[in-house]
Amino acid sequence: MAGTVFFSVSMSLDGFIAPESAEELMGRQWMELQGWAFRQRFFRENLKLGSGGAEGRDNEIVRATFERTGASVMGKRMFDAGEHAWPDDPPFHTPVFVVTHERRAPWERRGGTTFHFVNDGVESALAQAREAAGDRDVRVSGGGETILRHLNAGLVDEFTLALSPVLFGAGIRLFEGVDASRVALDQVRAEPGEGVTHLTYAVRRR
Repeated sequence: MAGTVFFSVSMSLDGFIAPESAEELMGRQWMELQGWAFRQRFFRENLKLGSGGAEGRDNEIVRATFERTGASVMGKRMFDAGEHAWPDDPPFHTPVFVVTHERRAPWERRGGTTFHFVNDGVESALAQAREAAGDRDVRVSGGGETILRHLNAGLVDEFTLALSPVLFGAGIRLFEGVDASRVALDQVRAEPGEGVTHLTYAVRRR
């Protein structure tokens, strides 16, 4: 049985998930947006950031997101930003399918992560990710354009927003260009955390 296709991202109150420039990643605004995740024990251990960290409900949500994921799809921009920032043992531990025009052999890393470079679109990348994931779920990791392409194509089953009390003012807006005439949402749950609210929605076609 095929798993669920989902995405899970942190979003500012004004709808942004990242700064406009990749050079601003790890900057003040982005760190404020992602601060709740960096405090979690599982997140810190998975990114080799050291010991310690919170072990409450937010940590359980981060762990559950990781454990349900059997493969990931991401865009080239996200891969480029992470290629030199992730440790030798990247935080995926599953196959990752990168949507790109670049032709490149699979890049095998420690810990079970292999990056596969897909040149024929998101549908092909998702099909390969589904096959690799088996009965586990497929996560559309990002960035915003890749998430939007999956959403508008009717390829996403559900998503979770970690809504952070941060204002960006500018950057990459998650739902910029969404085809609202074709995408409808049903709220599944809203769960408060420490400085963040987790909102989960099921996606259906209109």
